[in-house]
Amino acid sequence: MTTILLIPLCFGLSLALSMYFVPVMRRAAIKWGVVDKPDDHLKRHREPIPYLGGVAVYLSFLLSLSLAYEFCPELLGIMLAGTIMLLIGLVDDFGVLLPYQKLAGQILATFVLMKAGIYIQVEFFPVWLGIALTVFWVIAIVNAVNIIDIMDGLSGGVSFVAALFLMVVAILNGSTTIAIMAGALAGALLGFLRFNYRPAKIFLGDAGSMFIGLMLAALSITVDYTHENPLAYIAPILILGVPIYDTFLVMLMRAKKRIPVHLGSPDHYAIRLKRIGWSVPRIVWSSYVAGAVLGGLAILNMYQPAVCSPIILSGLAFLTIGLTIWFNRMEE
Repeated sequence: MTTILLIPLCFGLSLALSMYFVPVMRRAAIKWGVVDKPDDHLKRHREPIPYLGGVAVYLSFLLSLSLAYEFCPELLGIMLAGTIMLLIGLVDDFGVLLPYQKLAGQILATFVLMKAGIYIQVEFFPVWLGIALTVFWVIAIVNAVNIIDIMDGLSGGVSFVAALFLMVVAILNGSTTIAIMAGALAGALLGFLRFNYRPAKIFLGDAGSMFIGLMLAALSITVDYTHENPLAYIAPILILGVPIYDTFLVMLMRAKKRIPVHLGSPDHYAIRLKRIGWSVPRIVWSSYVAGAVLGGLAILNMYQPAVCSPIILSGLAFLTIGLTIWFNRMEE
């Protein structure tokens, strides 16, 4: 089979498996009592919603790759790190992990990635700096995807869009393994969204959001963005810009209120938009569009002269500042 055909094959297979596994894991979560209960504070759904949607995403992703593609060291390293992240998140879904224990698990998963040779490599960076940035990047994205998982269809859909753009970048780079993995992840997420879009019948849980965050973080640093533009290494920040911005906003607002970062609070942009009257579908679709625009800018910037990168970043910086001021002024 032509290698390029493996990408749609893995996408379709992962999608079909996800459509099968999500209802199975929903029944299992209900049977075992692994549910998210309303609390009239942040969790305002009408009835308990089962977790374990992320386990279905993981199984669909893993099985589609196992059935359609040969394993290689790079793939095995990413899958092992993802499995560690899933297990840490699964234990956390039962409410028995402290924040520092979750952080230790994230560092362990990052160490596994680096042992497989997966770390940030920029030509003018020393190795030690690339390793330090990798630890920061992986932990940041894992927690960003976890933090934005506060509304039906939001985290899964934003991650789906990001996975699609990472797949396109990998295809443009000729990185077949990464393109296939990104396609399989996108297929699993699309199948999950069938049951997570409003009104959600199942949630990702920490197992799912942390696994997906690890996958996106790892896949985003395994391709070269700088063939044409040496400053295009900013592309992953743009592709994952929506969850990164939400994390930045939440941290800023919690610091302003002197609330510990690891505690929940209604400071997410999605909750603030809902408070001023935006519907959930409008919020999540606006987030999808924002993710697609940022992903498109990332790819466009890859093929522009280096002088264009500071212009793009400056424009986005002004937009970010404006949005942050707007969100800060919203009534709480």
